[in-house]
Amino acid sequence: MSREAERIVGRARRLIGVRFRPQGRSAEHGLDCIGVVMMATRLDPGRARRNYDMLATRDPQEVAAEFEACGFIRLAPAQIEPGDILLVSVGPGHLHAAILTPDGYLHADARMRRVVEVPGAVPWPILSAWRVPEDGLAAVRLH
Repeated sequence: MSREAERIVGRARRLIGVRFRPQGRSAEHGLDCIGVVMMATRLDPGRARRNYDMLATRDPQEVAAEFEACGFIRLAPAQIEPGDILLVSVGPGHLHAAILTPDGYLHADARMRRVVEVPGAVPWPILSAWRVPEDGLAAVRLH
């Protein structure tokens, strides 16, 4: 696991227990899955054109374009490692983001009403996976 991946997993784990809140973007008020990704990767909300409703589109290609525009690197399935961001399908037309950890995955769980780390494999189909460059997202120049 790269140093940047270790930092992402560490920041994500510090969010465990934060309450779930739809479109939540702060640990103080609550987080949704994109809020967890934004805080763990230190993605500046101003960089994401659709940071509050990125997954509302229900179109994995649009979400992929947004991740790419923010500076994330798209991965092939064989490249996925802890610290990477997963875009998954949790049901028909329902997208969700999670962070892979060495022990499982971490996400904002709407049913449990909080951010949790779950041991084992991700139970949903993985639509795409993304990595933060080793220099972090702040070093990425946007077009």
